[in-house]
Order: sequence, then structure tokens, then C-alpha cells
Amino acid sequence: MRSSPFAPLEELIAPAPAPARVAFLKGRPFAHRGLHGGRVVENSRAAFAAAVAAGHGIELDVQASREGTAIVFHDATLDRLTGRPGALADMSAAELAKSVLSGTGEGIAPLDEIVKLVGGRVPVLIEVKTRGRHVAALCLSVRRALEGYRGDAAVMSFNPQVARWFATHAPRIVRGLVISEEGKRGVRGWAERWLSLWRARPDFLAYDMRDLPSRFAAAARARGLPVLTWTVRDAESEARAFAHADEVIYEKTA
Repeated sequence: MRSSPFAPLEELIAPAPAPARVAFLKGRPFAHRGLHGGRVVENSRAAFAAAVAAGHGIELDVQASREGTAIVFHDATLDRLTGRPGALADMSAAELAKSVLSGTGEGIAPLDEIVKLVGGRVPVLIEVKTRGRHVAALCLSVRRALEGYRGDAAVMSFNPQVARWFATHAPRIVRGLVISEEGKRGVRGWAERWLSLWRARPDFLAYDMRDLPSRFAAAARARGLPVLTWTVRDAESEARAFAHADEVIYEKTA
């Protein structure tokens, strides 16, 4: 593989982490939104309990409630998973706790509750989903949920400002940059990825499975940044993932 002409600069502005810092990202797969399927709903307590029982890591999504609390939920609106209308960002954490996930008795949980449920038994990847550029309140809520947590956990986001916030305000928390090259090919796309890398200063990358193999991902991996890949759903994509990445974020029925 031909190295990037900007590799020395990349190493200066986004240095690779110490191997021990990110060792927990390798060695076991991560269940995408928990181990869900059938009657087990994504990002639910049951999905996370199933992942723990399997000994697999957990990938989950958080976004901000009306008051800025980190809530474990993927969609911007509640309708797909609860059958009721409304934007999550317009509701308080208390209101969301009363919003039952379809087919379950579970309300939508805040991150601090899920962290306690996992209890350090398996690693957790927290994807921070932001709306716009204002990230501080949500990042602060995530940091507070992880205060005193003794398990392995990392945050990651498509928004490079999230990793940047943690690099500045909570540097002990492992941080990652989520990347998809879809619609961002060629020189302009590469430049945008490089700029995001500079802004984020991540410890690892979480790369779109559809983009592998990727010269950008390979260059980062070659200089010591672990590369995880999402979302692996079958044996063929799993084989390709392990040829070009260090670990998988997978999805299949429980």
C-alpha cells in the first residue's frame, strides 16, 4: 500500500493511541444497537442484556432530550419504534421514560441507566448523534453518565466536534470518528475526511462496511488507529471486514 503524502502531518495532528488504551476495541464483536431481532427491540434493555449474555460488546446510540440528557435511541422521531408521533428532542427524559417501545414493557432509557445495567461486563461503544453543530450539552451528559464507570467504554460520532470535545474536556475517555464515503468520493471527499480527522483527533475509526477496502482507512490503520466496521450482516461481509478492519459491529437476530 502506498502511504499517504500527508502521513507525517496526520501523525502529528491525530497521533495513534497507545495500544493498551484501545485494546478493548479488538477481540470480540460489537452488537449493533444491542443483540436484537424478533421480539427484542433495538437499543432496548433486553437487547443489551442479550449481548452481555453472549459475551459481545454493545454499540448503542444516544441523542439529547429536550433538557440535554443523553437518551439511548437511534431515530430523531419516536414513531417507528413506539408507534407514537413526536420528535425526541422535543421531549423530556421523564416523558421519554413513559414512551414504551412497541411490543415491550420498556420505556426509552437514559444512558446512565444503561451503563449501570451493563456494569462493565462487556465493552460499550456510544455513538453520539447530534443535530447541527451544538454538541456540548449532549457530550457533557455522556461524560456524566460515564463518571466513575469502571468498564471499557468509548464514544464515537460522525460529527468530528464530538471527538474534539472529548479530547479537550474528557481526554481519558476513548473517542472515535464514524466515517462513510457514500457520496464523498474523489479528491474532495478525501479532503473532507482528512479535515474531519484533524478536527476529531480520534483514537479509532468506525468505517462504513460498504466502503471497504478504503485507502483512507488502510492508511489510518497502518499508523496505529484501530478500524472498526459497520454494519456486518453476513459471512461474506464478515470475511471482507476482517481483511480490512480490526473488529466488526454486526447485526443479526438474537
